[in-house]
Amino acid sequence: MVELSRGDSPLVLGLPHTGTDLPADVADALNETGRKLADTDWHIHELYDGLVDGVTTVRTTVHRYVIDVNRDPSGASLYPGQNTTGLCPLTDFDGEPIYRDGRAPNEVEVERRRLAYHASYHAALAAELERVNARHGFAILYDCHSIRSRIPFLFDGKLPDFNIGTDGGTTCAAGIQKAVAGICQKAEGYSSIVNGRFKGGWTTRHYGRPADRVHAIQMELAQSTYMLESAPWTYLPRPADRLRAHLRTILDSLICWRPE
Repeated sequence: MVELSRGDSPLVLGLPHTGTDLPADVADALNETGRKLADTDWHIHELYDGLVDGVTTVRTTVHRYVIDVNRDPSGASLYPGQNTTGLCPLTDFDGEPIYRDGRAPNEVEVERRRLAYHASYHAALAAELERVNARHGFAILYDCHSIRSRIPFLFDGKLPDFNIGTDGGTTCAAGIQKAVAGICQKAEGYSSIVNGRFKGGWTTRHYGRPADRVHAIQMELAQSTYMLESAPWTYLPRPADRLRAHLRTILDSLICWRPE
């Protein structure tokens, strides 16, 4: 349910949306659209695997349709007034229902899932950030995401390749945002933006407390940079390797960063 790989550097990678596991009761309740699992952050754990030494990774194997561990556990929207998906999504990213008629989770079921999956993921993530902070005097959480580059239900036009989120610069030291943004801006052939459509999910906003020596930054990659964006969502080694070179530079810069 939660996979943990412990490293000795200040850097922790969060992997909240790469899981594809569905409990049998949830799988049975989903309709044909839901069972496609189209909104997975496909191959993200493979994309980041082995880029640098010493990182800690925390990954949930449960699919976001069971419960989205990057959403506020209270159910509050991260983007008020904009189309988005909730704590236990009822639609996919195209706004299409994912449950069979009458099978959507009620409040009791949502709370059961929160305790079983959301709470366990964040207990593991919080513990690792505390451990790293105690060892190094600070911790950096880099939250790993990807999404289709075109989703009219969620945003207009084509998404930039690198989407950096720090909730308006509040979740990490200015030097961290500047370093990551600078690498992305210099990446030839790629586009980037800071705090555009994706400003950082609940994880980034919840843990990013620079005053407490915990810094958080979200990276939302356009899936067109490394894979086919439609089924069967094939990983494309050549463009992925090109992208991995820039991701390695980003992670290296975070491992080498030190508070002033």
